[in-house]
Amino acid sequence: MSGEAAKRTLAIECATEACSVALLEGAEVVASSHRVLGRGHAEQLVPMIAGLPGKGRADRILVSLGPGSFTGVRIGIATARALGLAWQAPVLGYPTLALVAAMALAGRDLSGVTVCMTGGHGEWFVQDFGPGPVLLGPVQSLVPEAAAGRNGRLPLAGSQATALAERRGDHSWAGITLPDAAQAGLLPTGILSETISPIYGRGPDARLPG
Repeated sequence: MSGEAAKRTLAIECATEACSVALLEGAEVVASSHRVLGRGHAEQLVPMIAGLPGKGRADRILVSLGPGSFTGVRIGIATARALGLAWQAPVLGYPTLALVAAMALAGRDLSGVTVCMTGGHGEWFVQDFGPGPVLLGPVQSLVPEAAAGRNGRLPLAGSQATALAERRGDHSWAGITLPDAAQAGLLPTGILSETISPIYGRGPDARLPG
């Protein structure tokens, strides 16, 4: 979010087993809270926001769109929309994997990064990013064997980075596993979206009969 005038931003990230919120002035962190819950985002998110200065009230809201936990993504979006309406604040969304990539690339001289996160039904969400970060391709939901067989050997980040490195036979990873709302200031403006709808990363399990 570089180049923007400082404004108070509430960032919400609960698309993974981690739940985090942060209050930012520009890219500077005013206050934040980060908890690895596994489950229970619905019970924890609003109290975490209320525990921030001014009960988290901000000029705008950033919220993770996923992919990740179906429930966590929808809880985050619903909360962001409700607060945006109450505060008359714009709500912008961002891809969860992009935040992980931004955290992995920050302060490192890397040509890019592959983010590998836990998906559904034993699959992993995998996506490549260049510096910025910029998206180098769409997010894919792959079984571990297919993820290991992808072309390219960018450094890895994400909750399944170590497992993917082992399958690839290398250990080139950037040490970042889970997203943190406190790092939302690393996201470039161009990656933010006014379209607030979940990124599922894979097709629906249930299909209508032909």
